[in-house]
Amino acid sequence: MVDLRLRNGEHHESRQQASLGFAHAPSSQSDHCVNTVRQLRVVELCAGAGGQALGFEAAGFAHDALVEIDPLACDTLRLNRPLWTVVEADLNEVDLQRWAGADVIAAGLPCPPFSVAGKQLGAGDDRDLFPALLAHVAALRPRAVLVENVRGLMAKRFNAFRHNVEQSLIGMGYTVTWGMLDARDFGVPQTRTRSFMVAVQGRAFSFPPPSRTGHSTGAAIGDLMAQGGWPWAAAWAEQADDVAPTIVGGSAKHGGPDLGPTRARAAWATMGVDGLGLADAPPSEGHMGMPRLTIPMVARLQAFPDEWKFVGGKTRQYRQIGNALPPPLAEAMARALAACLT
Repeated sequence: MVDLRLRNGEHHESRQQASLGFAHAPSSQSDHCVNTVRQLRVVELCAGAGGQALGFEAAGFAHDALVEIDPLACDTLRLNRPLWTVVEADLNEVDLQRWAGADVIAAGLPCPPFSVAGKQLGAGDDRDLFPALLAHVAALRPRAVLVENVRGLMAKRFNAFRHNVEQSLIGMGYTVTWGMLDARDFGVPQTRTRSFMVAVQGRAFSFPPPSRTGHSTGAAIGDLMAQGGWPWAAAWAEQADDVAPTIVGGSAKHGGPDLGPTRARAAWATMGVDGLGLADAPPSEGHMGMPRLTIPMVARLQAFPDEWKFVGGKTRQYRQIGNALPPPLAEAMARALAACLT
């Protein structure tokens, strides 16, 4: 029997990282690209720690439900949005029929089947949840479907995989569009290219154009780096003058409390960051050598608002953050999707 652990509630507004110029906080429904008759509704699958959910929230969507299998990620969602309906369940087993009629299904499906950091087994990976997604789309028949994943999904080796997914959706009456966007082009202080599939009933989707380049690493987290009294914080921030490398959260099977494999750590070293692990606190007054990032620093580089808190130990928190879709990129996609639907 699936443990749904529902918490019913209503839509909350979120406040974004205004001080760094990330996504702006909504002030009223008139600010959004939303239906003039009623608010657009979304069901999120593999919701994780809420990066995509924050983006849809900022774009004016109401969440009918957020489905996630990781108990700690579910607790993170409940901690920050107590009135959201969080469904703790396996996507292969859960029944979502009660939310038929939602406008959008938005899914951040597991990336290991397509990641260059893994074996890229695609449909041969037991973590491939595209079949489960298609089954839920067939059952709920939303007006639109949005799936985000790693850039590897767009590789030539997955042409047949994407074709099969597309044909399934076309058979249900959807027009399917594929594309890739880099979060740095939407105000996120990190290079993070994500692939997207958007399927809309009866019409084609247009991807949002780049809006603004993300802040440099130093500008984004320089104040956090200085909180422990490190005298070199200002100098460090000045030389860390580019957006951060991609944050790699790892998976449940692989990955630890560091900033990724050798190549990733080398990229962080060019930014003056020791990528061998995460620190429990900012560098102190007597710290020597390159500093390590803390959980709040990594969260801000993913453009989570500072008030968004994560549940679990350091490694589990980092994994939630590193696997998230940055909220400003999610908001840009949600607004484009709302415009398409209205």
